[in-house]
Amino acid sequence: QVQLVESGGGLVQAGGSLRLSCAASGRIYRIYDMGWYRQPPGKQRDLVAAITDGGSTNYADSVKGRFNISRDNAKNTVYLQMNSLKPEDTAVYYCNVRASLGYYSGSHAYWGQGTQVTVSS
Repeated sequence: QVQLVESGGGLVQAGGSLRLSCAASGRIYRIYDMGWYRQPPGKQRDLVAAITDGGSTNYADSVKGRFNISRDNAKNTVYLQMNSLKPEDTAVYYCNVRASLGYYSGSHAYWGQGTQVTVSS
């Protein structure tokens, strides 16, 4: 199995910055896509940003120009640098990784436990 450990959430004032990290461990053969989702209170979980194993990125329109996703393949870690934070960015942020456990194994999606980001006005 794959374990994902997230860190970096917290409370920040509007206009501030936070950096989220998500480290994957376990019997990993290969990691494909890595990404971040968020779920505000009472709302659905939506994609924030994703990065492929080739380095291509995709962002939600609401965070373009403010957030940056990156990955360190040697450390099996994905990062989300969040700048110019707004109160509407407040949510639980979840790491998502698509990985395979062997050459002949299919890929599966794994989720982190979530980390709270709260932006005060």
